[in-house]
Amino acid sequence: MSLALSLYLVDPELPRAVIGSGDVRVRRAIGGRFKGEMAQDDEYFADEIEHGAPTRYEALTAVVEGGPFDAKHGFQYGYAYQMICAFHGRRLWSNSFSPFKYAWLGYVDEALKGLGITAVTVSELGYGLPSPLPHTDLPGHGVWTPEACAAALTQYEAVTEEQFAALDVEVREAVQDIGEWLQETRTHAGRGIVGFLA
Repeated sequence: MSLALSLYLVDPELPRAVIGSGDVRVRRAIGGRFKGEMAQDDEYFADEIEHGAPTRYEALTAVVEGGPFDAKHGFQYGYAYQMICAFHGRRLWSNSFSPFKYAWLGYVDEALKGLGITAVTVSELGYGLPSPLPHTDLPGHGVWTPEACAAALTQYEAVTEEQFAALDVEVREAVQDIGEWLQETRTHAGRGIVGFLA
């Protein structure tokens, strides 16, 4: 099964604060901005919706209200939370992480560790959703805080050209993509990186 990482440059506290906030204006703004995408998603997940899953807008409403959640359909709340992150942030792109097999994250993490970059791992971008959202395998979710990004960028900038040259080409490209993401956080104070694995 092929996976992809969707990444957002965002203050992680902004989307997190939307969960359970009851903020109707934010919910409506997100619903309006992503109306077309939600319709496509509902069409894609029509079978699941027919069998009781909430529509994407219903899932968004539940996330904003803090529930109720149907744990059997946790994926819908995860994708709704991803929309909240997209609303508050800016998308980061990378060909190195779309599509890929899950083991690829481990290979990249090994390379990061070997280069002395230990403040972040790409694997941690595929863990669980924030509480109180129900558990779901996909989408996975993870956060690199602004502080972790700053520490990782310092470590990244200490890597020598010789160390980069010793890496496998595809792994080197992935590490350099990560470096570009981290550099974006430097120019946007207070922002970290929120990732979704699906």
